[in-house]
Amino acid sequence: MSELIVFAFSNDKGASEMDETIQRLKKEQLITLDDAAIVVRNHDGKVKVKQAVNLVGAGTVGGAFWGMLIGLLFWMPWLGLAIGAITGAISGKLSDYGINDDFIKEVAETIEPGGSALFLLISKWTEDKVLDELSKFNPKVVRTSLSKEEEHKLKAAFGAGE
Repeated sequence: MSELIVFAFSNDKGASEMDETIQRLKKEQLITLDDAAIVVRNHDGKVKVKQAVNLVGAGTVGGAFWGMLIGLLFWMPWLGLAIGAITGAISGKLSDYGINDDFIKEVAETIEPGGSALFLLISKWTEDKVLDELSKFNPKVVRTSLSKEEEHKLKAAFGAGE
């Protein structure tokens, strides 16, 4: 089962800096993510969301490949490629998994102007090693799907024990 954790930062670079460390931890196979998103709230209050997975692009490439392959079978590879790309882009746009977009926007409104947040949907992690690496960023734990006991342990690891 995946666990959702949202970290908030007082500056606009905190989330992206922590995300770089998360990417390194992924390569070391210390953490496996189902989804991730970075939210930056500008000083003027505008919110920018950067999703980790671009479903439209992935759908376009996959659709183009399958469309061209089917087009080759019927001697119309270019038509198949075009139809496949369009169909793939549409299906990528319509399919949404991972962290709910409305939830991201709701939490993003609570981030202070000039701040940022990192949303992680974690399916597997080596908790002690990952927490050691992430504690140097001093994030604030905003929301989790963890039990109260696990959430308290997480907050304590980042110096926010109650």
